[in-house]
Amino acid sequence: MKTSTFHLAVAFLALMILPHAAIAQSEDGGAKDNTSEATGPKKFWQADLPGGSYTVALDQITSISKHSYIIDGNISVTEVVIDTNGNALTRFYYLEPAGQGTSDLASKIAQRGKELLDEVSDRTGVNANSAVVKQYPVTTHAKTVEFHISNIVALDALFNSARTAWINGRGKKFTIKTGSE
Repeated sequence: MKTSTFHLAVAFLALMILPHAAIAQSEDGGAKDNTSEATGPKKFWQADLPGGSYTVALDQITSISKHSYIIDGNISVTEVVIDTNGNALTRFYYLEPAGQGTSDLASKIAQRGKELLDEVSDRTGVNANSAVVKQYPVTTHAKTVEFHISNIVALDALFNSARTAWINGRGKKFTIKTGSE
């Protein structure tokens, strides 16, 4: 009886402590997504990414959104859009096969696709995980700045960083380290 009470107490403590540990881990730079956030220049949000960098004045942001959609029935896109008073719209997006995670076969196909992209990256010297791909004129958007993020957790962290900086009016510098891209 004492043993089961002890195990119950340990389980209860774990349930109380684990959420706080997870929050602390995400606030200290997100070990899992290889991102970091620091105080940035006043009134600006900066993003340093493997595909380039982006800086925006917080008072020029008119909206920040995150949404998902499917292209041609087979590619799922999760996208963060920062709209400003200026002329450029900025898109940060993550791509994955639409059926990923739905079955073992879909998972194997998605994994093979990732392996092929990695091989192309090795041969060409272009990082397919961070390179933006456009097909002229279909996907060429005038006055659109685009960044391909290869990690959904990093994209979520980017969204939270930009949104929090904008809402609070405090400059932030968000970084995705090359290792996660």
